Amino acid sequence: MPLRVLSLLFGALFAVALTVAPARAQLTVDIVRGFAEPLPIAVTDFHSSTPEQAQLGADIAKVISDNLARSGLFVPIDQRAFIQDVASIQNGPRFADWRLINAKALVGGGVEITSDGRLRVFYRLWDVLAEQEMTGLGYTTTQANWRRIAHIISDAIYKRMTGEDGYFDTRLVYVAESGPQDRRVKRLAIMDQDGANHQFLTEGQNLVLTPRFSPTTQEITYLSYENNRPRVYLLDLQTGRREVLGDFPGMTFAPRFSADGNKVVMSMAEAGNSDIYTMDLRTRRVQQLTRSPAIDTSPSYAPDGSRVVFNSDRGGSQQLYVMNSDGSDVRRISFGQGRYATPVWSPRGDLIAFTRMHQGTFYIGVMKPDGQGERMLASGFLVESPTWAPNGRVMSFYRTERATSQGQQRSRLYTIDLTGFNEREVITPLDASDPAWSPLIP
Repeated sequence: MPLRVLSLLFGALFAVALTVAPARAQLTVDIVRGFAEPLPIAVTDFHSSTPEQAQLGADIAKVISDNLARSGLFVPIDQRAFIQDVASIQNGPRFADWRLINAKALVGGGVEITSDGRLRVFYRLWDVLAEQEMTGLGYTTTQANWRRIAHIISDAIYKRMTGEDGYFDTRLVYVAESGPQDRRVKRLAIMDQDGANHQFLTEGQNLVLTPRFSPTTQEITYLSYENNRPRVYLLDLQTGRREVLGDFPGMTFAPRFSADGNKVVMSMAEAGNSDIYTMDLRTRRVQQLTRSPAIDTSPSYAPDGSRVVFNSDRGGSQQLYVMNSDGSDVRRISFGQGRYATPVWSPRGDLIAFTRMHQGTFYIGVMKPDGQGERMLASGFLVESPTWAPNGRVMSFYRTERATSQGQQRSRLYTIDLTGFNEREVITPLDASDPAWSPLIP
């Protein structure tokens, strides 16, 4: 359901919150260094005037606290250490109490169910050391959207503390896997970035691979082997309507949207050869971008749509190449040892993530679009398919462990930040692969 969020002024209480000058608030979080000590932050339950709504206030606070903890930049303080009670914070924090438990920042708020049944939530963020409010805002929405409000507040806190956009009000689509290794059932599944609100999008009758979000977050493109014919499909998440993208004679696969959502770039294999094509979704016009006897695949647009990165074995081994969006000026950018695959352009445009394979080990790495500054962030028996959070600071990928004595392999989703630290599993009900991160939900 689209969320309509209305900013509210909560009388004199909020007038101060919205007009406070940020000049004295120097508390920030460093997100650039390879390792930084996470900032101690206290997140109180959101206050309510009725016991019935108290659990909702606690649930919102927990989602915010968990989001900030998973970022690796914050360490929420155990609520059992709190000295000041939630109700009295509504009249202002006793900053000395919060300094005693080493809190550097404090988050408080309130919840209310209005007479017409809507949910009203407000929050405030304080710099404990400076004894100053940093930001605060209110929202009104349906009660069912309480979790989204918690994510939106998390994003606001993250941005105020780091200077970067947040990424919590987003979703992940991925391939859910089950069954024996030789008869895997693969279904499309979607969930919030923290694993909540999980649902399956397909039933598993047909093999599905490489799902990707559109910039609107309302459509997904993916590969399906329906009727044993591998084709790229477009799925509308609101209506459930599906359509095949193009009547190509050969297999189409590895689709990705352009940043404006008007095009899909993909590979097509025919007679043992694979080239890259783009389709304009408005006109259904198809343009062939590469014409090589090699295997060209896994294309990804730059955010401004001017270039495409892809992998190809045209040089004798699987490497990364960049070309203009019309297929001209193809140039190789990967020159390290091993093979390179699954490149994807950062939404910031400054980096390209990729999978690298060398001497039996897989790596998730990044490099600049000209190939400079290559560095590895994760490694393992099989790590693959990086996908960027919309702020370009965090990635998701999947990791497959070696087979157990019973012959089973386990695949799981993980997130990691650009420093290469803070690798965390995203819990899913089944094995998981091929993740794709959505833009911020509108």
